[in-house]
Amino acid sequence: MSVLRFPPRHSEPHDFESAALAELDALYRAALRLTRSEAEADDLVQDTFVKAIRAKARFEPGSNLRAWLFTILMNTWRNRRRDAGRDPVDVDSERVELAAGAAQDSASPEDLLLRSTLDVDLKAALDRMPATFREAVWLRDVEEFSYAEIARILDVPVGTVMSRISRGRRQLYEYLTAQGAAVASAAGRG
Repeated sequence: MSVLRFPPRHSEPHDFESAALAELDALYRAALRLTRSEAEADDLVQDTFVKAIRAKARFEPGSNLRAWLFTILMNTWRNRRRDAGRDPVDVDSERVELAAGAAQDSASPEDLLLRSTLDVDLKAALDRMPATFREAVWLRDVEEFSYAEIARILDVPVGTVMSRISRGRRQLYEYLTAQGAAVASAAGRG
């Protein structure tokens, strides 16, 4: 994996925007895993880019731009979750179910790619995991950040990152093993 490094200060101002836009797909994939909603993922990535552009003067040239952008994304996500918890919203469950069914019928190219990339059982296992473990496992195993980078992105100690990844992987293994045993048992009875 190559780490994207921001060029020295004497470079063109457009280099920052170009380098940041090169990370758009990775940020969107992560946002989609966090939000589980295309519209929310779009908003989260857009907010991330707005914040990054506004704060580009604080970016340290030579450091990892990708990790910096993911840090902004994760902080924005955490702030949204915290704020949403303060302002509960009533939801019409039937309408949500109908909308979810309609959304599945009109999958975007990103959804199709994500579905073809992640096995159905693995996606289900990831979705069952608590968010703290899912975030850490995703950032390490899919986005391939180092433990130190993940610690900065999630704003937790490296030991916590290592623990979350270990526990998350164990949960994935246990779920997938149980699924495999259930399939094998059902096949043996059939």
